[in-house]
Amino acid sequence: MLKIRPRLIALAIGLSIPLMAHAFSFAEEEAKDKAAAAPRPGSGGPAVSAVCKERLQKEKVMVLVAERGNNGFNADQGRYGMHFQGIDRRLQKYGMRTMSQEDIRKQVAQAEIDAHFRNDPDAALQAAQKHGASMTLRGVISSRRGVNRMLGIDEVYINMGFTLVGANGRYISEASASSDSYSGSDTVSMAATLINEQADGVVRRLVNGYCAEKK
Repeated sequence: MLKIRPRLIALAIGLSIPLMAHAFSFAEEEAKDKAAAAPRPGSGGPAVSAVCKERLQKEKVMVLVAERGNNGFNADQGRYGMHFQGIDRRLQKYGMRTMSQEDIRKQVAQAEIDAHFRNDPDAALQAAQKHGASMTLRGVISSRRGVNRMLGIDEVYINMGFTLVGANGRYISEASASSDSYSGSDTVSMAATLINEQADGVVRRLVNGYCAEKK
């Protein structure tokens, strides 16, 4: 009769446990989505209530991004695909409907986009109403350059300010993200990295501001 040693049985069980755990990894994404709505330290506030989630699902948001430079704003949306996607994905997790970049490109004139960033509230309001957006989320990239005296290398400070504006032109909520970089001069790419790192907290703060304003 073949004898199976207890130590071999224990080893076989031990090896099977990681495999079984891995088999259920398909649930990880669902868990991540649920965690996005749960409060976390530094994430921007408490969990979103069921009542507010229902309101969010009725909103249609137009996301616009621009970079502030010495000569004003560069609001060519074709430059900011990665930035748009990082924010758009988080908004949709809260059930909000968003205009795709393709829809914005086809339906929104560049002059209308520029109006959002040159403090022309009347033109911005008309553009939002024209395209059926109940809110506009504006993201502005800004940078400051200098030299780190201790390290003797170039230093670039990146900031992104986000403003959620209602169709009536009223400011609903604001949030920002910032980061330092000691190399490179591609501020647009650095801003995209910044969004990927901090977008969860930024969007949560914007959403919480919306929920508080709608109470």
